[in-house]
Amino acid sequence: MCGIASVFAYHRGAPPVEREELMRMRDSMAARGPDGEGLWVSDPGEIGLAHRRLSIIDLTDTAHQPMAIADGRYRIIFNGEIYNYQALRRDLEGEGCRFHSTSDTEVLLQLYAKRGPNMVHALRGMFAFTIWDKARRGLFLARDPFGIKPLYMHDDGKTFRCASQVKALLAGGGIGKEVEPAGHVGFFLWGSVPEPYTLYRDIFAMPAGHTLWVDENGPRAPQAFFDVADALAHAAEESTQEPVANALQAALRDSLRHHLIADVPVGAFLSSGVDSGTLVALASEQTPHTNAITLGFKEYA
Repeated sequence: MCGIASVFAYHRGAPPVEREELMRMRDSMAARGPDGEGLWVSDPGEIGLAHRRLSIIDLTDTAHQPMAIADGRYRIIFNGEIYNYQALRRDLEGEGCRFHSTSDTEVLLQLYAKRGPNMVHALRGMFAFTIWDKARRGLFLARDPFGIKPLYMHDDGKTFRCASQVKALLAGGGIGKEVEPAGHVGFFLWGSVPEPYTLYRDIFAMPAGHTLWVDENGPRAPQAFFDVADALAHAAEESTQEPVANALQAALRDSLRHHLIADVPVGAFLSSGVDSGTLVALASEQTPHTNAITLGFKEYA
């Protein structure tokens, strides 16, 4: 879990990005990234990126963010994990790419440099990231198919802002706190705020499974790259004669194999239910003595 924040003064009449605003946004998310912090603002002051880091892949400073390649043409801030980054890295190295870190962050940057926005179709993981493309003077955003990693946005017609948390956008200042009725109604009905709404009228959630491009004309309409209903329909078409139980076990083992990749110890939460117990049992096949954590309450003993 990391924290990311971007401010893009895309309109010619917009004031330059202030480092102090980005610092307030970044530092309000310190709990999301206790292992490091970074901040970068372009020389003209049109774009600024900030990051709070929780180190999981490549614990060295070579994975520090914001990260840049190609002499600064591409620059990224990233929250999440790319589970197939090792395979993607091998493919990119086969295409002549040279890497300076062992991080999945650099894989994202190199992949974008090679394939552009279509790179999201190759990703397997949970992610929210923004990439500044200096040559095109644009900001590219992407959020994972299931919305595991959060990303919130605000646009005032001159400046575009995004961050991992609503409170980070508010901490920057300059954003109104007018109430969004749909967000409050949803919270009281379902116990959570239905996306794309938030509790504030001028702040929206980036749709899951979508990308977004922002340039001198402002943010474009979000573009979908994944749809759950479509994926389920194709899964039914591609079903085989293999017993469902065997297929499920194979899928779980494959998913766990990818999720267990880390440069730090990996653990699991046990809820005393079947789901978490099954996952820990399968994980133990690949990493014996898997650490697990559970929670007990004296009043329910």
